[in-house]
Amino acid sequence: MSEILKVTGLCKEGILKDISFSVKKGEMVAIMGPSGSGKSTLLYQVSGMDRPTAGEVLLGDTVVTALDEDALAGLRLRRMGFVFQQMNMLKNLNILDNILLPAYHICRSKADRAEADRRADELLGKMGIKHLAERKINEVSGGQLQRACVCRSVMNRPEILFADEPTGALNQSATAEVIDQLQKLNSEGMTIMMVTHDSKVASHCSRIMYLLDGNIKGELLLSETETGREQKVSRWLEEMGW
Repeated sequence: MSEILKVTGLCKEGILKDISFSVKKGEMVAIMGPSGSGKSTLLYQVSGMDRPTAGEVLLGDTVVTALDEDALAGLRLRRMGFVFQQMNMLKNLNILDNILLPAYHICRSKADRAEADRRADELLGKMGIKHLAERKINEVSGGQLQRACVCRSVMNRPEILFADEPTGALNQSATAEVIDQLQKLNSEGMTIMMVTHDSKVASHCSRIMYLLDGNIKGELLLSETETGREQKVSRWLEEMGW
């Protein structure tokens, strides 16, 4: 698999220290570490939501760290997807309209809008929430709302999906629902990089990076056919000092 993301010498003053790694197309990578280790900060630097003090980030052939604010906004809209712990949906719009919003931002014709409508309907079906399309965001469960957020994040067919504690505010059942959908997207070729504190969630990924005091202390690779993944992750985290 070819690299989709390459990070070299990334620093954020007082938080991240000379971090380098790459992500291959189709990988599902978890970032773990204790509170204050810089997990979310790393995700924000890599995705262009914040500026690093030093270093370089490449998405494909695009040098993300060299882009101005307008170019970064366009990159995030068209080539990246985002899922956060706090589900930032607009209260005055229903589920469907919230999902359509990022796609309509780049539509240039009626045909584009028709294609966006078709894709939204397809994603709602895949996520098992098609029957909730017309509901307000306060009329669905947390797990259903986060699945809608996942739909919204991939509307523009991003090259990579960034997720910051996507299950952090969910109960066990809802967490399983969301991780199941992220795995399905990954199995279809979506590259995913997520921050999580949940070892069970991380065990569904193909690779885990452990961040400590602004440095990557270790990595764990997990194969698709491997059994006892959750136990292996737990043992490794103990070795890392979790």
